[in-house]
Amino acid sequence: MKGGIRNLLENVKNGSVSVEDALLKLKTKPFEDIGYAKVDMHRKVRQGAAEVIYGAGKTPEQITGIVEAMQKNGQETILITRLSEESAALVGKAHPLHYEKEARCGIVGQMPIPDGIGRIVVATGGTSDIPVAEEAALTAAVLGNEVVRLYDVGVAGLHRTLAHLEDIMSASVIIAIAGMEGALASVIGGLADCPVIAVPTSVGYGASFQGLSALLAMLNSCASGVSVVNIDNGFGAGYLASMINHMNGKRRMNSENTLS
Repeated sequence: MKGGIRNLLENVKNGSVSVEDALLKLKTKPFEDIGYAKVDMHRKVRQGAAEVIYGAGKTPEQITGIVEAMQKNGQETILITRLSEESAALVGKAHPLHYEKEARCGIVGQMPIPDGIGRIVVATGGTSDIPVAEEAALTAAVLGNEVVRLYDVGVAGLHRTLAHLEDIMSASVIIAIAGMEGALASVIGGLADCPVIAVPTSVGYGASFQGLSALLAMLNSCASGVSVVNIDNGFGAGYLASMINHMNGKRRMNSENTLS
């Protein structure tokens, strides 16, 4: 949508769209009230990425209505997170839906062509962390990023991490996902020259306290450049990674505005 407004202003500049018509388009309300939800239509203008539907706690009918409102306002790719398999089946009857069971994510529309400055690496400590990792990876992909998956490379077998040094060192952003003691983020943070986003998971035995031990370990990482999101928050990590991976485009736009 940010590109759409920019194109609209360019059309006003070159005379193909009148000022009155452009003003009418810009006056379109920033959200649509459908009763049970106020769908934010200007999210992409403000933040660079369109609104995402959080599926947990919503009925299939509510999700379907929100999707319809988004599509009516021109959103081409819609991500639905924390979507149950049962809800996905019902939503899929109303809209063509690609459902990823492991990630608990649904996608309506076509996946965009990656346009980030580099690749986002998503790494997990173990196989049990993959559901959170897939949520992160799919989020990043839906937001226009090339994603590389490195699964089950935890520090209990450090050689598995070291076998992927080229991917780690060439990444523009790395998402390190681990439960137990959460050490993967510190190890990767000590190898990479890019931002590392640590995601603690609720994987682990009793004293892991449903991911609290991994969260505290990641917050106390001695590796520089490691930031931490909440327990099991793959979506938050994928979103933040995408913002970092698109900063070059933002700098370029600001530079063009300065020159003009």
